[in-house]
Amino acid sequence: MDILRRIGLYLVGLAIGIVIVTFIFREKGTEFCYSPNCRVLKNIREKAIVYSEDARKSLKENAIDTTGISVSVFTKGDVIFSKSNTELDSCKTYTIEGTLTTGKIEVFVKNCDRIAKIATITPLD
Repeated sequence: MDILRRIGLYLVGLAIGIVIVTFIFREKGTEFCYSPNCRVLKNIREKAIVYSEDARKSLKENAIDTTGISVSVFTKGDVIFSKSNTELDSCKTYTIEGTLTTGKIEVFVKNCDRIAKIATITPLD
């Protein structure tokens, strides 16, 4: 068996294996978070979310729904690491930008051990 035939058979088997594994993991609902942005958002989603008084006031003034923040911002948002402080020991702080149906917002989150406290919510123009 020549080398080209071996490489061809290997690639066919690899492609079939990738398709099978993709279908299995899609059914299980598994997500792979390898990027820092994805890992931070997943960590925040797994914790109890608490809103500060400033955040609640901003929600009422701008007619923002908390479900939209949990679903849209904490799944598809962008963590702005240049505005975040990840060197703290107790509660790391993150600035997350996301898009809602009402427009873009910026959320400032204090990510502690057991809770994620949303400190401020700012609409962006």
